Amino acid sequence: MTSWVARHRAGALVALGAVVAVVVVALGAGGARTGGRYDPDNPGPYGAQAVARVLEQQGVDVTVARGADELAGARLDADTTVVVTSTEELGRRTGKDLLRRASGTHRVVLVEPGPGLVQALRLGPLPATVTVGGGRDAACTDPTFEGLRVSVDTALAFPGEGCFPGDVGALVAERDGVTLFGPGQALTNDQVLRGDNAAAALRVLGGSDRLVWYVPSVADLGPGDGVGLGTLLPDWLGPALWLVALAAVGLVVWRARRLGPLATEPLPVVVKAIETTRSRGRLYRRSRDRAHAADTLRAAARRRLRERLRLGAGDEMTLLREVARRTDRSLDEVVALLGPAPPPPTDSALVALGIDLTALDQEVRHP
Repeated sequence: MTSWVARHRAGALVALGAVVAVVVVALGAGGARTGGRYDPDNPGPYGAQAVARVLEQQGVDVTVARGADELAGARLDADTTVVVTSTEELGRRTGKDLLRRASGTHRVVLVEPGPGLVQALRLGPLPATVTVGGGRDAACTDPTFEGLRVSVDTALAFPGEGCFPGDVGALVAERDGVTLFGPGQALTNDQVLRGDNAAAALRVLGGSDRLVWYVPSVADLGPGDGVGLGTLLPDWLGPALWLVALAAVGLVVWRARRLGPLATEPLPVVVKAIETTRSRGRLYRRSRDRAHAADTLRAAARRRLRERLRLGAGDEMTLLREVARRTDRSLDEVVALLGPAPPPPTDSALVALGIDLTALDQEVRHP
């Protein structure tokens, strides 16, 4: 037995490691996900476990509700404060259900509600992300934050009146009985001790005997219930786009050409080929496009010579050498006639080129 273990020790260790990994994953998947930002059970730097523990030590009954089902089973009354973190997981319907159920509570706190959620719940002007840095004084009449100074890296500022004001807006604002808490980093374990962050968090969350800490879940969202860029658009934009689309379709139907079956019609006149050739020549002459006319003459001559010599499509030099051999002309002379060359400077030179090409064709036909 000992020798078998010694021989298979490496494989046994790998198998044991795989079993341990599966057990760890299974245990992690079965438990609640507490690694989110501002989560009351998250001990990491971005979690809010420290604030939750201090509230419990101060005698506040903290209940964590994960998802809409657990929130529905929680007791909400006038002695209850409801705080919502992970507000990006709230949808239009779940957000309205939350506000309706928590209407009789002591306070409803939304931690860093984004522009989409603020627009969907109609809680006033849209917020903007600002850099706080050294901190901001409360500078408001709300006794909850009197004499405090929050210090966080970044936060959401809400235009209008509120506490901790700045150029863009206030970091904490009251909108329709809902507290919009912009400095969410004040709740995190790594920044709760900066400035008066701990006091601000305890005052806003510990003002009643009970605290329901609601952590929304994506599973609660219905089809089309999420909030995002679409929720920032005005309600009249959709019908307006449909109206513009219908108007565009009507314009196309009105202005489009009516298509019917193809019909053949005889031409009113018969144009002879020589007339077309002379007409094109007159156009070339009128436009003084001697270069194009010369290229056309050379191309036609090369095509006819290939047919006579039965060379087919191939190298141009093969054609030029064969023409020179048939006519006893020098290769340079043939290249000057058939190859690329500067355009004729005058009409007389163009006529002379045509005569020379005709003579060359006759020499190839009757060598």
